[in-house]
Amino acid sequence: MKRRIFLKTSALSAIAVSATGFVRLEGDRYVGDCETTSDVLGPFYRPDSPVRSSLVIKGEKGAPIELFGKIKHDDCITPYKNAKIELWHCDGNGVYDNESADFKYRGTLYSDNEGNYSFKTILPVPYGEGDNYRPAHFHLMISAEGYQPLVTQLYFTGDPWLEKDSGSASPTAKRRILEVQNLKDGSKKVSFDISMAKKLAAEPAALDRLIGIYVNEKDANKKTELIKKDKQLWIKGDKANGMPFGMNLEYITNNTFTISGVPPKYQLSFVFEVMPSGEVKMMENFTNEKGEKETTVSVKGK
Repeated sequence: MKRRIFLKTSALSAIAVSATGFVRLEGDRYVGDCETTSDVLGPFYRPDSPVRSSLVIKGEKGAPIELFGKIKHDDCITPYKNAKIELWHCDGNGVYDNESADFKYRGTLYSDNEGNYSFKTILPVPYGEGDNYRPAHFHLMISAEGYQPLVTQLYFTGDPWLEKDSGSASPTAKRRILEVQNLKDGSKKVSFDISMAKKLAAEPAALDRLIGIYVNEKDANKKTELIKKDKQLWIKGDKANGMPFGMNLEYITNNTFTISGVPPKYQLSFVFEVMPSGEVKMMENFTNEKGEKETTVSVKGK
């Protein structure tokens, strides 16, 4: 079965499954009252950063700061032992190390028996140009067995760009805007506890970065429009794509979505990559009846 034919024939059945209650949509809420909200992975993530608690680099500018906290199970109380915490951020000039073997301002830790973690690094700075700046922020990815990996960003009170950035201005980001404590020795510290969840909803503000018209890299006449509906990501329906009611994409993890009701053997996924240029790349992966993997790449302009 070809990927497009499959999508067309499954569109109505996917909606029917949702309507009968077998698929429960949770909007932007997570399990419990201590949810840690997510954000898009962004263009500057690098896997396999060194295991280390100190990211401080002698001689480079930046105010020293300690980021610490506790990883918890989804009951919001029980500490999670040995969760993997990845931290990355820009340097004092607003630049990310995307290539060097030093992995500057990038590191990995594992929570201790009480769920504790602690990084020593510098306070990142806002970056951008003109009236388009991102507020200062830490990136975090937390992986814990039994839970969906969490990708999120931490911001800081008093940053003048908070209200102008779609991510930090989102109502669900409020718990991730943190107060920085100033210590007598001139250093700083900031605390952030993280509660895991077995299933996460995509951050609504993050969806705003993914919606738009995607153009097929090989055929400019083939376009897919993504919209936000009921705080979910949808493929917009029209006569051209054979989906009159559209199609809801279900968030899996790390900028990856699928479609509810699709049999696992088809391994259908929509993977988004936010490029440094501001463009967004969508890779639509599908395994056909012969077991052959097909990938369609489309790009949305910045």
